Amino acid sequence: MAASGIELATLGHRIRHHRVARGFTLDELGARVGVAGSQLSLIENGRREPKLSLLQAIAEATGTDVTDLLSAEPPNRRAALELELERAQSSPVFRRLGVGAVKPAKTMNDETLESILGLHRELQRREHEAIATPEEARRANTELRLRMRAAGNYLPEIEQLAEKQLKAAGHTTGALTHRTVSIMAERLGFELLYVGDLPHSARSVTDLENGRIYLPPASIPGGHGLRSMALQAMAHRLLGHTPPSDYADFLQQRLEINYFAACCLMPETASVAFLAQAKKDRNLAVEDFRDAFGVTHEAAGMRMTNLSTRHLDIRLHFLRVDGAGAITRVYENDGLPLPMDVTGSVEGQVVCRRFSARSAFDEQNRTVEHYQYTDTPGGTFWCSSQTGTTAEGEFSITVGVPFDDARWFRGRETAKRATSTCPDDACCRRPDAALTARWEGKAWPSARVHMQMFSPLPRGAFPGVDDGEVYAFLDRHAGG
Repeated sequence: MAASGIELATLGHRIRHHRVARGFTLDELGARVGVAGSQLSLIENGRREPKLSLLQAIAEATGTDVTDLLSAEPPNRRAALELELERAQSSPVFRRLGVGAVKPAKTMNDETLESILGLHRELQRREHEAIATPEEARRANTELRLRMRAAGNYLPEIEQLAEKQLKAAGHTTGALTHRTVSIMAERLGFELLYVGDLPHSARSVTDLENGRIYLPPASIPGGHGLRSMALQAMAHRLLGHTPPSDYADFLQQRLEINYFAACCLMPETASVAFLAQAKKDRNLAVEDFRDAFGVTHEAAGMRMTNLSTRHLDIRLHFLRVDGAGAITRVYENDGLPLPMDVTGSVEGQVVCRRFSARSAFDEQNRTVEHYQYTDTPGGTFWCSSQTGTTAEGEFSITVGVPFDDARWFRGRETAKRATSTCPDDACCRRPDAALTARWEGKAWPSARVHMQMFSPLPRGAFPGVDDGEVYAFLDRHAGG
């Protein structure tokens, strides 16, 4: 098999090193081994691969052996610099620039080479950090959502892994306790520590050297978030994750750790038994599932998407929508028509005003689920929605099914019904004709600009995380 360009370049440098060390010119060594000096020059410059017989002759003439000549190690610092430069200038990152390569002439000192290499290293670092453009990120997210839809949002390997870890930690029934989560961490060689100075860009930090998982001192009422964050941190280790190679890999890892945490908080065996009985009783409800396992309404709704199609033969949709109607989290395999951009991305798109995900914000009593049937171009759907509020504003959580499957759910008797013809603009996006005639050309609103429009996509090996903050944090706590 022919040697690679870098291997030939390294061989050439080693031959030159031994030639110069013996005080031979190219022509003098050529005369000793039976080839022209010009032929040796091509070999030393990595442009021609020598035959083994010639290598043996060169080794004998320079007082070394063939094994030494074939070593992959550069013979000296200068050779190492030149080889690194050749490697950098042959990379796709550099070639995309369309600029000429620099040839390291004998008159170029080592400091100049170091400076040029410094620029190449920074170029590579920035290429690695800029994991994706916003459009690439949306496409990666869409591809992941479609793959999960094809799989029924169900990952059997992670389900089995979670049940195995829970059993080993002694968990059998009921809500998962903080103590059991700590035991699970200890079995992996980690200690859970709750600190008040976590980097603002990180939800948790794992110290692999000292076996510590750092978490915030408090979370949402009931501590649901703390258990989930600890389980997510453990999942990286259990699933054998390595630093993500690109944005798609990052999204896949994030999905997997969230899935593992959900499997632990709502184990498959117990959850399926609970949901199957509720279906038998025609009394399926997100709020009952939530309360049975001591989790959030959102976590319970999303977990139902993992189990309902696989175990209950029910296709469904899940939406988290912010106060402006924009989708922040979504799953559907029941044909619900959703808005999407030209890339096929749904996240960030505004849902129809007629959907219960938005009409629920108009309800007076927000402590209970609200039910609604909605006629759409894709059929009639029954939905259950509940609203909530965070520091970022209000949101709604919706779980819904096609009309025929509403018979399994509590709230199916609701008389509330709406009609959505979106994506037809006449449905809810086009202003009322009478109001348009009255006010068109007579209004000048001052738009509220969403700052995320100007925010760059998070960069770094772990997008959105400030490495400097994380390293400084770990250093502060390393001796604790």
